[in-house]
Amino acid sequence: MKLFTFSILLSAMLAGGLLASASDFNVLVLEQIRTMPDGGGYATTREAHAALNSSVQPSAGSVSIQPAKACPSYCSGATYLVFLKTLQAAEKKGLMPPLGSVWASLAPKSSPDGVGIWGRWNANGPGASRLFHELQLGRNFTSYAEARPGDFLKIFWIDAVGKKERGHLVVFLGEEEKDGEPHVRFWSSNKPHGYGEKSVAKTKIARAIFSRLEAPSNIRNLASIPKKDEYLASLLTHESSFAEALRQSGVAAP
Repeated sequence: MKLFTFSILLSAMLAGGLLASASDFNVLVLEQIRTMPDGGGYATTREAHAALNSSVQPSAGSVSIQPAKACPSYCSGATYLVFLKTLQAAEKKGLMPPLGSVWASLAPKSSPDGVGIWGRWNANGPGASRLFHELQLGRNFTSYAEARPGDFLKIFWIDAVGKKERGHLVVFLGEEEKDGEPHVRFWSSNKPHGYGEKSVAKTKIARAIFSRLEAPSNIRNLASIPKKDEYLASLLTHESSFAEALRQSGVAAP
């Protein structure tokens, strides 16, 4: 979707009451998507990881975020940049206290799954939703009826969590019908194009966990959680269940 088209979509959602107000953090998430590059290719190579690391540079209690450097990209990296840019925007708008030295702990690094903030976000399974639950950044849930544009969404393409899973981390944009079939539209880094929007048939999604950013200032409490999340770290080599993924995300199993 072109930039001007996305602006019209965001304005229409605000006017239609689909989003609460300009101070709504879902609005901030969507605003950051408008500033992201288009395309750039998709890859999960060492070079793509290094490019992501170079795109976020903390300095003297602030941070420089340059997503154009993170090309090619991949889904967890793309959504993490949107997450960081949303924190930065909330900070600049006075919606949360300045993060200062916290930015240094938020920069993506070559961390193993489950280690640190980036290592949690990038992990298999419910990485982002586990982080949201640990730091009480916002609510996790599974109902499409409750979902709103700007929610983060972990898609499980098959009914597996952990070593054998096939998943995708995205920003939810809404539901639509295409050729009479329900579809889910989202933004992320998608194969093979890279940064951009995509729409997939809802029947292709086996499981889903939504995460809504509601209390971004709680990211300051990162020292209160263990450096390593043992559950997320285990998912590199072990299988879990969706029920356990929900429990670890603070969601009651449906």
